[in-house]
Amino acid sequence: MPVVSFTPAFMASGLVCPPGKTKIEYSVADEPGLFVECRASLTAVPTWYLRQKNDKGTNSYTKLGTIKEVSLTQARKQARALKAAHVLAPKPVLTAKTSLQSMTLDVFMREHYMPHALSHKRSAKKDEQLYRLHLAPVFKDIPLSEISRLDVEVFHRDFKTKQSPASADHCIKLMRRALNLAVQWDFMEKNVLKGITLFMEDNKVENYLDEEQLERLLNVLRTDRNRTVCLILMFLLSTGARLNEGLTATWNNVNVERGVWKVDASLSKSKRPRSIPLNDSALWVLEQLESQGRSQYLFPSPVTGKPYTAITRAWYRLRKKAGVSIRIHDLRHTFASFLVSRGRTLFEVQQILGHSDPKVTMRYAHLSAKALQEAANAGSMIVKKAA
Repeated sequence: MPVVSFTPAFMASGLVCPPGKTKIEYSVADEPGLFVECRASLTAVPTWYLRQKNDKGTNSYTKLGTIKEVSLTQARKQARALKAAHVLAPKPVLTAKTSLQSMTLDVFMREHYMPHALSHKRSAKKDEQLYRLHLAPVFKDIPLSEISRLDVEVFHRDFKTKQSPASADHCIKLMRRALNLAVQWDFMEKNVLKGITLFMEDNKVENYLDEEQLERLLNVLRTDRNRTVCLILMFLLSTGARLNEGLTATWNNVNVERGVWKVDASLSKSKRPRSIPLNDSALWVLEQLESQGRSQYLFPSPVTGKPYTAITRAWYRLRKKAGVSIRIHDLRHTFASFLVSRGRTLFEVQQILGHSDPKVTMRYAHLSAKALQEAANAGSMIVKKAA
């Protein structure tokens, strides 16, 4: 919020919403809490507001009127009167226990949960987004001690009708985790969401290219004009790496002689460094690159010289040209499926893909069973010949 001096000149021509914004708030420099809200709408009139802290510790806003109805002097007078009334109003005497019981979910999430999550969870930003978009509109003003299990279950059920069951479960998991911490930190006595039933529907999307689809895609990637993006995609297909790992790969981390590519911990999903073996296909891709000696990155953008931030638009064009409809991440699944279907163990696949939990690799178990079935069928010829 810009803090400005409300001079006559500024009042006459400065109260406008900048291009590209839907609204802006100009705070009066010498009157804390008093500000004017300007909206981009042509019919909107700049309006005076006073911002104050309420008894719950959150902000409350009082509309004073538009600038056509209320002058700067009148707005100051109203603001000071409201502040004085707020100071003189009797306040409830809060003991440490009552203040904890009256703490709202919003205060707890902003002042306690999120600072903890930022230092302990990789998905802290996702937690903030889930809370801000979905949980806060419903529960933010409810004290921790008054959160009802029934209300949360109703929210859970209704949310499923609007979005996926998995998204509904994510919201409940976040809220349950937050209340668990509230109990651990003595903000509340028990977690009413303990043992709450989740939908637990499997929403994992895994698509694999068969050999015919793979050949069509490779024909496009070998001949398309966008060579850098095509080489990125072939490198992902050859290594099973995640997109971000490939986009940010550097020559310093590639050892061609040993056939190893190191992924730094800061770029790895598991936050641990790992080494990816480079097969002949991956080494062939590296031979095609012109960036060695010219850039620190394997795949720098021809425009900026820096790593790509996204290649989605180019990928949509390429996959349409090849007649396949998969995500970029499915190239990783395709790589894993080819390993398993050719007899490699799930442990080997886990190590190459960098899965920290073997349960994640178990999604390819059905492919392993298929490979074993084909191996067993080879033995059936013994009985057939004898018969």
